[in-house]
Amino acid sequence: MFEKILIANRGEIACRVIKSARKMGIRTVAVYSDADRKALHVQMADEAVRIGPPPSTQSYLMIDRIIQACRDTGAQAVHPGYGFLSENPEFCKALDAAGIVFIGPGSRAIQAMGDKITSKELADKAGVNTIPGYSDVLRNGDHAVEIARKIGYPVMLKATAGGGGKGMRIAHDDAECREGFERASNEARSSFGDDRMFVEKFIEQPRHIEIQVIADTHGNVVYLNERECSLQRRHQKVIEEAPSPFLDAATRKAMGEQAVALAAAVGYRSAGTVEFIVDAERNFYFLEMNTRLQVEHPVTELITGFDLVELMIRVADGEELPISQSDVGINGWAIESRVYAEDPFRGFLPSVGRLVYYRPPEDDANVRVDTGVFEGGEVSMYYDPMIAKLVTYGADREEAIGHMRSALDRFIIRGVTSNLSFLSSLMVHPRYVSGDINTNTIAEEYPDGFHPADVPHHDPSIFISVAASMLRGHRDRAARIDGQLGGHERRVRDDWVVLMNGDQHPVSVVAAEGGYDVQYSGRIYAVRSQWQFGQLLFSGTINGEAVYVQVERDEQTFRLFHAGSQADVRVVTPRVAEFMHYMPVKEAPDLSGFLLSPMPGLLVSLAVSEGQAVHAGEELAVIEAMKMENTLLAERDCVVSKLNYQPGDSLAVDDPIMEFEQG
Repeated sequence: MFEKILIANRGEIACRVIKSARKMGIRTVAVYSDADRKALHVQMADEAVRIGPPPSTQSYLMIDRIIQACRDTGAQAVHPGYGFLSENPEFCKALDAAGIVFIGPGSRAIQAMGDKITSKELADKAGVNTIPGYSDVLRNGDHAVEIARKIGYPVMLKATAGGGGKGMRIAHDDAECREGFERASNEARSSFGDDRMFVEKFIEQPRHIEIQVIADTHGNVVYLNERECSLQRRHQKVIEEAPSPFLDAATRKAMGEQAVALAAAVGYRSAGTVEFIVDAERNFYFLEMNTRLQVEHPVTELITGFDLVELMIRVADGEELPISQSDVGINGWAIESRVYAEDPFRGFLPSVGRLVYYRPPEDDANVRVDTGVFEGGEVSMYYDPMIAKLVTYGADREEAIGHMRSALDRFIIRGVTSNLSFLSSLMVHPRYVSGDINTNTIAEEYPDGFHPADVPHHDPSIFISVAASMLRGHRDRAARIDGQLGGHERRVRDDWVVLMNGDQHPVSVVAAEGGYDVQYSGRIYAVRSQWQFGQLLFSGTINGEAVYVQVERDEQTFRLFHAGSQADVRVVTPRVAEFMHYMPVKEAPDLSGFLLSPMPGLLVSLAVSEGQAVHAGEELAVIEAMKMENTLLAERDCVVSKLNYQPGDSLAVDDPIMEFEQG
């Protein structure tokens, strides 16, 4: 077995690999850029080697520096994780030439499966169902229209080297086909340096279901069941689960056997994933093969009991798979939520900065947190915005969903904005709970983006009773302070009014053992908790049911978060409540004279100059963060009066990039 391996990656996946290697008694080497010098994976590894400045093109993608780090540390093998160099055949070849083992498939399999046209041809030969289409390269837009008419609309135009949702367009008619060809090929040329396009039938209302395979160098290939990855936003997975709530045993077996056949056809070794599109009738079609470990692999590990990273390392060392197909079962249900540093209420723009508070739920039999960050650490603008993968396990799907709801409520992140509220909203959404999902679900349910109003709380009494008990607890504590003037001791009343969403809710709060009894709207809510003023998480029970509510305080107002909903709540005396309607409402400031930065990042370019007249829809500036460019457009006709920043400057959220003439 290897004595030392190097992880050519960062963040969560690097930490994940280190954990399995440590369990196996293998020493680890981390590599890092200047932006990651204090990162968690650097702290966890036995050794760490600097490989360059923050941009990945100058660090994590530098093959020669990775190989030199192996030579300097004596690392015998490299685990690439996912992303970066994980599916680069040239990296495999360079490692082979240097006598270093690649913990993954060989360059042949990576190259064959990395090209969508070649992979489809191989799938056809291996007897794998493929989507009807035209696998040769399209010459131009007219050629695309000609082929699309033969296949029948709608069609999907795809870049042969595409990935991550780039280089893809759906076309429903000739005009969309021509335009889609031009846009997708330009995007592919810019992103991948390869503008070759092909076209295939577009499956409407599709599910994205993938099969995990593991293969060794002795000819053994096993499939480890499926993962449902249909809940996506802009072709990026958000929630994954295993098994799929849609597949039956016969379809699962057929998909698994075809995945094995494809892996065998390319001489595959290591872990890999064969992705399928599945229609409403459970017809399935090959989409692509990912020749690496997937982000969502933990759900497979939880329902099968196999450590995929360990299996990858053993296979790379030449060992025979210790399992056969008969050893693979489905034990329980697992769900993974991807926790990102992004603002769901601002179009999911990335958020960067310091993690002032980072307190995930503790790992136990039902909760697993894979992360690469820590409290006090930085979320960098240079890399993927993933903070953690939150995974829950249950005996069945309902139980796994329940654990996920609870875990999301307990997950505390402050300092950067996260998508926790969005994930929580999905966990209570009727379509997800019922399993009636497809790759279009999020776009259909949130066509105008995600807003707080999209998640009305299922039981407002939770917010009302929790806020009332917290305020009463604070007042009772103040009344017990020593040194009060005799005869003028503070007395705490029982009757209060909770102000929430513009409504007033009279309540009575009476002390009880372990908490308070809150009477509201004719019901008694027994609130029991050890919460103390200043704590970020209210953990307790209401009428015996466990409840977790996150708390932020702004002067007299509590901002409460629960089940994806948030509410600003005040608790006042009945007399104060009487006069609330006389209080003036503060109007929002007029910011129409400014172009504000919607996210933290780098100002890449300015398309205007001072004194220039611009029209609505024209480009003003481009901001970049976390590999994402955001083009800012003029909302109205105006004249630029002042530029406050220049290309190359770093921006914070709401920084005024430029000003416009008023009137």
